Amino acid sequence: MNLHLLMSAGRGPQECAWALARLLHRLEADAGRRGLTTHRMQTVPGDRSGTYRSALLRISGGGAEAFAASWTGTLCWQAPSPYRAGTGRKNWYVVSRLCQLDSPATTFLEADVEIVACRTGGPGGQHRNKASTAVRATHRPSGVVVVVDTERQFSLNRRLALQLLRQRVARGDESAERAVVTARWRIHDELVRGDPTRVERPRPSGQETAPPRRTRQRRGRPSAS
Repeated sequence: MNLHLLMSAGRGPQECAWALARLLHRLEADAGRRGLTTHRMQTVPGDRSGTYRSALLRISGGGAEAFAASWTGTLCWQAPSPYRAGTGRKNWYVVSRLCQLDSPATTFLEADVEIVACRTGGPGGQHRNKASTAVRATHRPSGVVVVVDTERQFSLNRRLALQLLRQRVARGDESAERAVVTARWRIHDELVRGDPTRVERPRPSGQETAPPRRTRQRRGRPSAS
């Protein structure tokens, strides 16, 4: 199974970008211990060296879904700021969400199109009104429907209907792809400070492969009946 996880420092200070880099390393080490594979598909660097404003990961292997769930939500890196010695704040937050990488393209096949001859009104003379030369074409997988009656021959209207259907299905795919990208960008604004689903801390040197000291999963609220 392949899943995609987007981690973002949102609009937080530079320490959040530092925290994201630390959490990213911790996640990758945790995945390796569980026999999972991670791949950094995209990273956006922070203002300081070795920090990230965001990171898009692919997680592969059996149990990837449960693993990703344990790293989803508001993550907290608990450590003093490496940049501002005078600040008392020690909690730096990162948002982590599963996301869809792209929208699958629709394969357009004429076999998926239902063609029905029909009559339409309007100008065109008695031939158009009496003969079923118009075409109603329905692309069954997407539900897109077009009616073409611009020509006086059924075969020409059928050809135009298929062209028009193909164009509209392609536009639908483009709209779906834009929606996926928009949803991915919205994750950057979802960061909630406080009440983290997972808290991680630095470990003594040489102990980064040890199990996490503290992991807290947020309890789900009971659904209304």
